[in-house]
Amino acid sequence: MDRILELDQVINISVSDDKLTSLLKFSDVREDFHVTPDELHGLARANSIVHGLDSEVILRVAVNPEAYLLSETVIARGTPPVQGKDGYIAYLFETNNNTGKPLETEDGRVDFKEVSTLNNVKKGQLIGKKIPPTAGTPGRAVTGEEIPTRSGKEARFKLGKNVVTDAEETAIYAAIDGLVTYTDRNKVNVFPVYEVNGDVDYRTGNIDFVGTVVIRGNVSPGFKIKASGDIRIIGGVEAAELEASGSIDITAGIVGRNKALIRAGKNVKTSFIQDAIVEAGEIIAVSQSIMHSTIRAGKVISCNGPKGLIVGGTVQAGEKVIARTVGNSLSNTTIIEVGVLPELRNELIQLRSQLMEITENRSKTDKALILLDQLAASGQLSPDKVALRIKLNHTKKQANEEHKELRERVYEIEKSLEDSDRARVEVISTIYGGAKIVIGRYTKFIKDPMNRVVFHFTAGDIGFGTYTPR
Repeated sequence: MDRILELDQVINISVSDDKLTSLLKFSDVREDFHVTPDELHGLARANSIVHGLDSEVILRVAVNPEAYLLSETVIARGTPPVQGKDGYIAYLFETNNNTGKPLETEDGRVDFKEVSTLNNVKKGQLIGKKIPPTAGTPGRAVTGEEIPTRSGKEARFKLGKNVVTDAEETAIYAAIDGLVTYTDRNKVNVFPVYEVNGDVDYRTGNIDFVGTVVIRGNVSPGFKIKASGDIRIIGGVEAAELEASGSIDITAGIVGRNKALIRAGKNVKTSFIQDAIVEAGEIIAVSQSIMHSTIRAGKVISCNGPKGLIVGGTVQAGEKVIARTVGNSLSNTTIIEVGVLPELRNELIQLRSQLMEITENRSKTDKALILLDQLAASGQLSPDKVALRIKLNHTKKQANEEHKELRERVYEIEKSLEDSDRARVEVISTIYGGAKIVIGRYTKFIKDPMNRVVFHFTAGDIGFGTYTPR
């Protein structure tokens, strides 16, 4: 023991903050200093190092301590914990809503005969199953204690319409015959399909359907289609209105005549857009051209086919716009905005108003409850006041939950408005003078043509670099 105490004066053994590493360090030692491996093992045990000792390192230190005088040496390593993996939902069908779309060739043309199969299911058919999380494996510190681990989180089904779970809630099934469709916030639905074998015109009238609509023809001017699922147009749209909770696919393009309005909860895909308003919650993909239109997408707008032209109008995307050509030699005003969507600003204003109203109502509820609590304490609470007290406590709980949800959404929007790092405008070929690039609250006017360029937010301004294909 005396020898251990003596060694403890010249050798310091420490433990890292995470307790997964032990370090040995010499202080001032004499020239005739010596130590044996057993003594170093004993010193380690005296400092509570009992797990993961490296006998080879300890032997090398004992044989030649001079080589280790000026540095810290790792003599033990603990066993790190293995975190559990989160569970997930394994779907038996594609979740990107790309079903029912005509085949697009490399040159941007559409083969109307090649149409992929829709995600049709029969009543009772399995749609997806829950893969459970793993528990993880605890670690062990160099001092011997167990290091706890985190178990994976259990996945949860996001059930939409006409979808049910089994009794154990481990799988989901179709409640009806229909089409599997994934709408906003990735809810899984089974919608029946309404199909028109021809044009939408005076023979069909307007369509308002709780499901997916397939039109094997054109949509004539002035008509409206509304669908809770997807809308597939195996033809074109002319000066009409389309609204879908899922995605919209138009094979032959949109001629808007400044009257067309196309809105999708998820994606819009078409060959071209002219003189129209098109809005999508996530992605707008155009193979040929966007001309003199107002286009808005929550994530990405792409117009990067062989022609890939954006001329005139305003194009807005939450994250990225990619096009082959922007503007033209006539310097038509073409506005490209990324990073901030007007819809988010409007929603933020509305949410803040709701939060203020909830705060005022909670204050009134609290004052009323204080008065009722005082009456209860003095034994003067009548039966009707007891009922009122219960009701107000329930109201307060609901208001607190609603306030929390609104605050989370406000934070989410504020963060997205501040985060312009991912916002980009990519030009594969040429952007002409007359174009305007807006990222967040910053604007850059293009005076002269630029080739193969990427615009992005950097150092408080809009910078640009050379476009390189990914």
